[in-house]
Amino acid sequence: MTDYFTETHDQARQTARKFVSTHVLPHIDEWEEAGEFPRDIYRLAGDAGLLGAGYPEALGGHSEGDVFLKVVISEELMRSTSGGFVAGMGSLDIGLPPVVRWARPEIREQIVPPVLRGEKIMALAVTEPAGGSDVANLKTHAVRDGDHYVVNGSKTFITSGHRADHYTVAVRTGEPGHGGISLLLIDRDTPGFVRGRKLKKMGWWASDTAELFFEDCRVPAERLIGSENGGFVAIMTNFLSERLMLAIMGYMTAEIALEAALTYCRSREAFGRSLTGFQVTRHKLVEMATQVDIAREYTYRCAALMQAGKSPVKQVAMAKNFAADVCENVTREAIQLHGGMGYMREAMVERLHRDGKLLSIGGGTTEIMKELIGKQMGL
Repeated sequence: MTDYFTETHDQARQTARKFVSTHVLPHIDEWEEAGEFPRDIYRLAGDAGLLGAGYPEALGGHSEGDVFLKVVISEELMRSTSGGFVAGMGSLDIGLPPVVRWARPEIREQIVPPVLRGEKIMALAVTEPAGGSDVANLKTHAVRDGDHYVVNGSKTFITSGHRADHYTVAVRTGEPGHGGISLLLIDRDTPGFVRGRKLKKMGWWASDTAELFFEDCRVPAERLIGSENGGFVAIMTNFLSERLMLAIMGYMTAEIALEAALTYCRSREAFGRSLTGFQVTRHKLVEMATQVDIAREYTYRCAALMQAGKSPVKQVAMAKNFAADVCENVTREAIQLHGGMGYMREAMVERLHRDGKLLSIGGGTTEIMKELIGKQMGL
């Protein structure tokens, strides 16, 4: 019931759906408990064309600039029922775009194709232990020393942080504030770079999340992404697509929880009739469905604006906040409708609720989004 998708998108949806049903769903519970999924899955996704969607053909991608192709693939990957799996698979989409847009041509040609084939893993490293959402005041320093930058500092909460091969790292090369930030491309085997412990999380268990440490880490100056002290703009540009993807994760997590609740309520009997025989249950399910539909359709509108070359900063922030709220509400109600079973680890809705909480934090907290929206409104 939408005009946003073409036959090409439908074909991509079927490809992604088959990938998930064949390679992911049979193992996802095991991967969740293990706290990671096999690296081979990246290669399988690359072979299926899922990683290269939206990237330049010259670098091994296809359908460059097709926002709705990314929407379709993201929706279907969420059918894995694991936000952590999707986050781990999608870490290239936050780490790689700055390299594609602003790295030197020879660096792009070296790094991007293997990542899109699933042979290498990409991560973005911005968040710091004392910084959180305050990106403009990050402390990790990089000092120019001849034809190298010497990096000192640390990062935390980095998705794919332990297993990545390449990292797009935000560093301070200049004065305090956003005007002194740069981006460096750092490889995992660079001397002075150490990956810390894997972090245990409330949700997103299947994603590898880690701390990173830099001690006199020497990075070739040619690995500077974009201009020196021009990294903040690159980070902010990246946030638009990242927040759109988080909104998709929000309404899809809610949609899957709603579907599980519908199935359970239709089959579960209480006091001689199914749960859907009670008005209070029907009305609750209707309200859940309404929230999911609105979150989805508004996110589609944001994607359409981006497809048209616009930069809907305010609208995407609104979509992210709304979808995160919908996700939290719907997954909570899905657990309630499941009763005691909803509290069990074996119940999918339990995982969906845990995973969904991250959406109001990652990519900019709800509070930061409200400040951003307020600025866009001239407040």
